[in-house]
Amino acid sequence: MRRLLLTLLVALGLPAAAQDSERPAVLVADDLFITRDRELVAQGNVEAFQGTTRIRASAIRYNDETGALVIEGPIVLNDGDGTVILADAAELDQGLQNGLLRGARMVLNQQVQMAAVQIDRVEGRYSQLYKTAVTSCKTCNDGELPLWQIRARRVVHDTEAQQLYFDDATFHIRSVPVFYLPRLRLPDPTLDRADGFLAPSIRTTSLLGTGLKLPYFITLGESRDLTLTPYLSSSTRTLEFRYRQAFINGDIEFDGAYTRDDQLPDETRGYLFGEGSFELERGYKLSFTIEAVSDSSYFTEYGYSDEDRLRSDLTLSRARRDSFVRTSLYNFETLRPGELNSTLPTVVIDGEFERRFFPKAWGGELRFGLEAHSHWRSSDVDVIGRDVSRINGSLKYLRRFTHRSGLVTDAQVGTTFNFFDITQDDTFAQNHSDIAPFAAVGLSYPMARREAGGASQVLTPVVQLGWTDGSRLDIPNEESTRVEFDQGNILSLSRFPRPDRRERGTTAAVAVNWSRFDPNGWDTYVAVGQVFRSISDPAFTDTSGLSGVRSDVLLAGQIKNNAGLSLTARTLVDSNFDISKAELRGGWSFGKTTVEGTYVWLEADTAEDRTEAISEVSLDGSYDINKQWSASADVRYDVQNSTAATAGLGLTYNNECVSVDLSVRRRYTSSTSVEPSTDIGFNIGLRGFSASNGTERYERSCGK
Repeated sequence: MRRLLLTLLVALGLPAAAQDSERPAVLVADDLFITRDRELVAQGNVEAFQGTTRIRASAIRYNDETGALVIEGPIVLNDGDGTVILADAAELDQGLQNGLLRGARMVLNQQVQMAAVQIDRVEGRYSQLYKTAVTSCKTCNDGELPLWQIRARRVVHDTEAQQLYFDDATFHIRSVPVFYLPRLRLPDPTLDRADGFLAPSIRTTSLLGTGLKLPYFITLGESRDLTLTPYLSSSTRTLEFRYRQAFINGDIEFDGAYTRDDQLPDETRGYLFGEGSFELERGYKLSFTIEAVSDSSYFTEYGYSDEDRLRSDLTLSRARRDSFVRTSLYNFETLRPGELNSTLPTVVIDGEFERRFFPKAWGGELRFGLEAHSHWRSSDVDVIGRDVSRINGSLKYLRRFTHRSGLVTDAQVGTTFNFFDITQDDTFAQNHSDIAPFAAVGLSYPMARREAGGASQVLTPVVQLGWTDGSRLDIPNEESTRVEFDQGNILSLSRFPRPDRRERGTTAAVAVNWSRFDPNGWDTYVAVGQVFRSISDPAFTDTSGLSGVRSDVLLAGQIKNNAGLSLTARTLVDSNFDISKAELRGGWSFGKTTVEGTYVWLEADTAEDRTEAISEVSLDGSYDINKQWSASADVRYDVQNSTAATAGLGLTYNNECVSVDLSVRRRYTSSTSVEPSTDIGFNIGLRGFSASNGTERYERSCGK
């Protein structure tokens, strides 16, 4: 009995047969007997089990002397790993490795189905299907043809190599033949990685014309692969590439393109992006990023990236519970009109170290930090080619006291020491240094209330008094040119983003935070804050919200509910109720619709290189028309100048066997190197084969 079942499994080419050969086999039938010719017969609702493999048939006949095996259908064989074979009848020879299945259908991984007049099993490895129709579309018994199918004179399925080989293949859309290939090879759905073509795409732009992208995937072993994508149109000849490799302790990836086109006919164009990270010994992590492009208009013309400043870096870091260390080397390149790389800090070296101690004798926390920085300009011209190096250190003691009344006191005291070296600028002395002691004490009184419906409210008033001694060094403002006043730094002793600038004198910060959490409805958060100082700081710009001895009032809040609505806002309001900066972000998901948007208002400020106000709205959304169709749209609109910056539309169709994506995008902005353009993209992919599978599954029912 056991030999009979193993014969069936091996003969039908199921990998589970070898894996389950040591498990008990079970044969169930209405009748089971041996004839005079020593033929074992099982008939009537026959089911054979071993491990995860199951065979169902009307009858099974096995001759022990000749080795002949005959199975009467209908036959259903399931190996438990996603392969299903259906047949009307089957015959196996004495070698048990070769056989014949008539009126058969093979389903691979519940995705690709192959219907054939006949299936031959060869050497237990190959299945030869004759007069075959292959599709991943669901077929029904209503006579309707699938959306697409591949018809072939013969299909060979190599279960070991996990490949499908087609002879005289014709691709059909419904009943219409589209193209013919004498030879075709595709991976079966069980194969994760295989050499071969991926889904092609068509791209049309007003600058480059209509072009075709045809990616080809190349495996370079179990841990490496390369994808080459020729992109050909009337105006460009481009080869895109992607290389990936995984290591035991990390991975790397490089993306790029090589181009010859009509836009710059005498130049070679292209880009290279790369990234990687590695886990080293003793908890260290090494990472790198590479970003390079041939010219400033390449990205906008080809759509590879929206970056207008490129950053390449090499970083070594380690983070532990009580210590952090990092050192980085950066290289920056600007693509913005009007900016010159020679006068910008293009090479930057950064390092920082921080260590925490918890002295038992004193309580609290002792924190030591050290930061080193240097940036270099390639220009040799005095002043505009200025180079700066600095070392900044800090030592501070922090402690929190929670009183019985609920009052919380946070105290800190410490000092900073700073060294600066300025070269190639005769308007400043080369060396500068100072020591700046500081102290601060903050009081907060959190109050909570629980409502009858289960909601809770928390109200927390906060007051902090701070002091920093000394006068600012006479050094240029190289790094703290953009200051953001928000909830994250309202209690900081210095609200400059970098340590080349530090607030001095006495300051007081007042804030109130209120939040309400309702498990059955709306969650709300509101924060109000303002900063007062003994002396004004001229390094704060007018629109920073921190100029003068009294800052603008910071208002921030968030509202969200269980219905999918979320709104976040932040603004700065001065004593005349004028707004210098405002930001509103929101999103709403309801039913089949998702809408997200952002509004930004920035008042003009020449100190921040903003000669005119910025008022901009960005909106994007999507709508699921039905289970297969979805539409999307986005727009970025310049309210200040009453012009659109970008706009896009998208339409996507997905079902169990095909994926189609159509997108149209228009860029209205222009500069000396970039013209307005329209980009149309069209992608189509056949589902079911591993090279084109998506992560989502779509099911269709017959009659719907």
